[in-house]
Amino acid sequence: MSTDIEFLKFPIGKFKLPEYISETQMAEAINQIKSFPSSLFKAVSPLSVEQLNTPYRPGGWTVRQLVHHCSDSHMNAFVRFKLALTEQNPTIKPYLEGDWANLPDYSLPIESSLLTIQAIHLKWGVLLDSMKPEDFKKTYFHPEKERSQELAEVTLMYAWHSQHHLSHVLHLIMRENW
Repeated sequence: MSTDIEFLKFPIGKFKLPEYISETQMAEAINQIKSFPSSLFKAVSPLSVEQLNTPYRPGGWTVRQLVHHCSDSHMNAFVRFKLALTEQNPTIKPYLEGDWANLPDYSLPIESSLLTIQAIHLKWGVLLDSMKPEDFKKTYFHPEKERSQELAEVTLMYAWHSQHHLSHVLHLIMRENW
């Protein structure tokens, strides 16, 4: 099992937006978003407190922080989707995810965030399934990226984000032989 730091940071590679997003890619991304809660629960629920407090890589977040991060990140993504669907290219509010990971709620047991992820992804899945092709062309403006992003791109990005962090946990479990 590789311990190369780039691999540990990006076990499935960095997100790459395809030039053209096919219906098949969108369907796969939506399925990944919808299945993420159960995949994450299956990966982290057997872990002990000590294992949850283990960083997934040197200098990285603990598994506990990572689960709480996914909850916060996907909650923000869901709200951004709703803003883009109901407003004309709204400017979203970025947040300092690294600073959020050091707030006291990140020391809570992971069950609260697993439940939040489950609820958000249930609602998000219903929303994604109801969207028409033209809805995926709607945008929000991301001030850090200094550009508008279509919801099709964001859908692929959060499917990647889900698999990216799930892979962090799964690779740690394999490396540590848990």
